Amino acid sequence: MTKKPARTPRTLPAVTLSEDDGVRYLHLDSIWIQGGMRIKKPQVVEIDYVQRMLAALLWLPTDVLGGGQAVQLGLGAGALTRFTAVQLKMATTVVEINPQVIAVNASHFHLPAAAEVVRGDAADWLAQATPGTVRLLHVDLYDEEAAAPVLDGEDFYRACREVLEEGGVMSVNLFGRHASFRGSISRIAAAFGSHQVWSLRPTREGNTVVVAGRGVVVPDRDALTARAAHLEQRYGPLGLPARKWLRMVRPYQPEPPAAAP
Repeated sequence: MTKKPARTPRTLPAVTLSEDDGVRYLHLDSIWIQGGMRIKKPQVVEIDYVQRMLAALLWLPTDVLGGGQAVQLGLGAGALTRFTAVQLKMATTVVEINPQVIAVNASHFHLPAAAEVVRGDAADWLAQATPGTVRLLHVDLYDEEAAAPVLDGEDFYRACREVLEEGGVMSVNLFGRHASFRGSISRIAAAFGSHQVWSLRPTREGNTVVVAGRGVVVPDRDALTARAAHLEQRYGPLGLPARKWLRMVRPYQPEPPAAAP
């Protein structure tokens, strides 16, 4: 697995905050936004790519929403943690390596008391997690350079698949306009199987959300449309335009083999 050396708290980037037009943003010692929250409406999922991370809910039957285990690898500004713990009322665990991120979430981003917070490395957590226990897994692992995921190896994605229950889904934030994207999605496909990987269109900022499932059975279009309508009716005011997501989804297409010289 391609993995950066473990870092001590002294070498982890400092957390800084900014505010603009009623939204509080979290940064890791850089101009890059690692997450945000509308101050007067903390349950709204404010940032476009974070909303699209929740598109993985389309792959889950409506009658299982609100049950099972949700896990976030990377806390950011806590939008996904707030949504799964408070709105979906799922048992929620979040794994975050930077203690400052955890502390700032508790003081400035309404970190839910019901969420289990694990301070540690995501790969280490996966290594000791019980297989087949997670229904909804979100992976958003960027450092202050925000160039490519910190954990992005095929064996990392295999560990993500291993922790999912049958029918469980993972969504990953990738930079779709970055040179690393094709390699990242191909490693996800190698770990999950090409037929279990989908992607959404990139956001204006270039974030592409990839969804991967473990034994997911995709229903027909009418059933998917009904799922999207249910999600949007219930959570649309919180930033989930689920019917719009359906128009963004594309199945994974492997790169064609290079032509012989």
